[in-house]
Amino acid sequence: MDRRRAKGRVVSELPELAPEASAALTDRVAQVAAALTAGQDPESLKNLVTSGESLAWDLNLMAALANLTHPAIPPLLAALFGACGDKERRKALKRAFHKLKTRGVPVSTELLPREEPTLGAPPYPAIVKAEVSPVLGNGDSYVILEGPKEILGGNFLVARLSDVAGLRECHLLNIKGKQQQNEFWDHYRQHGLSQWFPVPGAYAARLLEQGWKHPDAEAAAKSSYGALRQKVLENWGRPEDAPDLEAELPPLDPGERSRLLEQSRQLVTDPLFQTWMPALEEISPWLEKFQEVQDSPLVLSDQQKQVRTDALLDEATRTLYPPENRPFWRRRLLAMAYYLKEGHRLEEARTARAAADELADPAPSSLSGENPFLKSLVQLALRLAWEFTQRDKTGRSESGLLTLPGDSRHLRR
Repeated sequence: MDRRRAKGRVVSELPELAPEASAALTDRVAQVAAALTAGQDPESLKNLVTSGESLAWDLNLMAALANLTHPAIPPLLAALFGACGDKERRKALKRAFHKLKTRGVPVSTELLPREEPTLGAPPYPAIVKAEVSPVLGNGDSYVILEGPKEILGGNFLVARLSDVAGLRECHLLNIKGKQQQNEFWDHYRQHGLSQWFPVPGAYAARLLEQGWKHPDAEAAAKSSYGALRQKVLENWGRPEDAPDLEAELPPLDPGERSRLLEQSRQLVTDPLFQTWMPALEEISPWLEKFQEVQDSPLVLSDQQKQVRTDALLDEATRTLYPPENRPFWRRRLLAMAYYLKEGHRLEEARTARAAADELADPAPSSLSGENPFLKSLVQLALRLAWEFTQRDKTGRSESGLLTLPGDSRHLRR
């Protein structure tokens, strides 16, 4: 009896989701419940939920859907997870079906997952993961592939990529035990990379392939990845199967573009974008110019000073983020919008998408002015640089932000 109770406790435990993901899952399940009440068809139900985002997401989604005692739920679960080949999802699907049957919901035997023949199957579970870091201000980002040691010869592949110079580093690590894994992730957290985004394996493979094929890729990194390349493509996916960012990102209604573009000013305070600001040595000359406007001997009204300050801010933005470099910033914003979407931060994803779309036109009109997102990066850098100078004088800073221009451990633009 003790063993049975212990087994029951293990089965009932679900992997914990991040607060944003948990809220998104609750919302999706609520939409399914409403659709069931409205009598929507199975295909419509399937379009309301997504699977395959992560193992934790799928297990929690199955458990939540199993709480909806409706005849349409078993076919929906089978459509979403019936083809999954990994052991964890298959077990979770069986548990969900069993729970529904105990509550009186009919479950056809045809829906039950069948064990695949093991002849010729690899002796390791076919579960692989891919995670990416935020895009840093100099265009660098990290891709980490995690999987069984039997696939690559190690269980962690770590690559540093640059969107202007290709693959810079590639290392294969064999990290044993939970303590070593915690130390591995702590290393990145200590350097400011505390947020990581799970992505489809094919998307990670596309990033690696683009970096590997780049003409300026580091020779040692190319060699390291080249030796593992075929295994990566076989187990994580092909680049051509990767999601297209333009199609994957939430579509924007023309009527809300202006609101989202204005809202993009708030993104600059998110830690994900702090390395996108100009460094202290870049912004300091502009701080002097702004100070000259404020200390001008000319008698100017507050409105006139504001007009001159805004024009100078536009000029600083054009200089620090010149039009010829805007395609890089647009691609970085699109990538970040996709990562935010994958992290279930949908409103921020839409906001980043709006800022990226606006950068498609490298020549802003005189009426609309500079891109609000880039302009706000400059504005925040100026404020922090001013506070930095004040801190030198008073010994304290008034800003709630911990990172000042030039102080970050990450490389900047």
